[in-house]
Amino acid sequence: MTVRGWFHHEFLRRLEAIPTHGLGLSVDIQAPALASVREGVQERHLPLRYLEVFRATSMALKNMKKDLDDELLTYHGEGLWVTQPEVTETKAFHAALKETVEQLRILQSPWLNHECAAKVLAGHYFGTYLPPLYTRASAEIVRENIRKIQSLLDEQCVLDNGSTPLVLLEMPPLTYFVAGTLSLPSFFRLVCEQSSCGLVLDVGHLWTVFRYTGAYRTLSLMQFVSAFLDEFPVERVVEIHVAGLAPHVSTEPSFSIPVDHTNDKALPAWIDAHEAPIPPVLFKMLDQILNHPRLISLKGLALEVDTKPVGLIVEEFAEFSRCYASVFNHMSMVDKSAFVIEAGSMHESQSSTRIGSDLSDAYDRYVRVLTGKAEPVGPEWNQSWAYGEELGRYRDSYLPHEILHWGGELEDMFVETCCRLKETGMSLDGFVTFWFREPQPLSEAYDFFLLKVERFVEFVREVAPELQSMAEREARELRLAYRSVNESHIVARVQ
Repeated sequence: MTVRGWFHHEFLRRLEAIPTHGLGLSVDIQAPALASVREGVQERHLPLRYLEVFRATSMALKNMKKDLDDELLTYHGEGLWVTQPEVTETKAFHAALKETVEQLRILQSPWLNHECAAKVLAGHYFGTYLPPLYTRASAEIVRENIRKIQSLLDEQCVLDNGSTPLVLLEMPPLTYFVAGTLSLPSFFRLVCEQSSCGLVLDVGHLWTVFRYTGAYRTLSLMQFVSAFLDEFPVERVVEIHVAGLAPHVSTEPSFSIPVDHTNDKALPAWIDAHEAPIPPVLFKMLDQILNHPRLISLKGLALEVDTKPVGLIVEEFAEFSRCYASVFNHMSMVDKSAFVIEAGSMHESQSSTRIGSDLSDAYDRYVRVLTGKAEPVGPEWNQSWAYGEELGRYRDSYLPHEILHWGGELEDMFVETCCRLKETGMSLDGFVTFWFREPQPLSEAYDFFLLKVERFVEFVREVAPELQSMAEREARELRLAYRSVNESHIVARVQ
């Protein structure tokens, strides 16, 4: 058996332990209220078969689990940062892994879905996911990290049915740019060649690839989807997500560009936005994906609805159910072992130490480009699929908004301190510069809110030391309130 064949056989062996989940919702148990969502779904007699739950505190997940009877639950983890070199050697990784194992056991989840993306790159911290560098070296590090995580789950996370969760890697969204020397489907095929992971294909994320790799210039959307799927390892797709798209609040809402030079249609500057309505174009894409002959491993099809109004969730899921409730009845009964990952000629593996070192340098350059400290030059930015024309939108609008407003409005968090800073004529924009000034080691599991609290106190200590005690007092109050909200959360039982 070839190396590729062995890994695909391992994938199939693990897949056999996973029951068909059907139609589901991917949720955050904090917002919106899960009880209200379930009540609305039950009143309409909709076929909700499973919930995919995003990482929360273990206590909150335990409370939720008690009130969900025997419903199927799956887990969307965070904090393992599979794209980063040497990540499995860090204290932060092992803290995140310990939490991940505990939460997989609580939910009895048959899979661990993790974005092939990171919020921590080269010692710098971001609030939302950043895609990897799409290069061969990066693909090798990702599959090395995935193999390590799967091995650790096999050792530490045996579920009640005797199986261990399968690692699923989700293709991340693009937010205005992409960098690399490989096309995205080639990257994921390289990862799957020598790992047993499954994949999550997010339809909205796929639309952002069409938009922000510049594929729209030469292909219609349907042509793009067809070409993408032909190269992508569709036979490894275990779950499909569909979520909203919308312009970001920091950008001009009317901004759009021509789809091509032959008509007057415009392509909006949408990005991944779970709170937004799902545009009809995504369901056209979904129909195309579901008809692909190599889609043979699908177990779940879910709407991502965290932060979306309950009424909109129920209405969208009702239409979703009407259109796709029969999908799993018509999945082709084919010999899955026939679909072994195939790719181009294998290259001799280089030393993982050498690859990790070179990739660490590449990610350091990547962060410098993203934060405006360097220009996008070099092989990662020069390929036809690397597209940085709208990188300025990310650097000038999206990223400052992320640090100042995302995951907690800074002026609402530190009310008194921010007022005093304003009185002295000091702009909070300086906090963005401070945030990315130098790498910051992290020894605990990633939590952007708590990190933001800590860094703002450090910022005030430096720029306005006379306000330090005020900032520290507000920080203590924030930490206590945050802990209370997260650890006392109980989901009400819906009768």
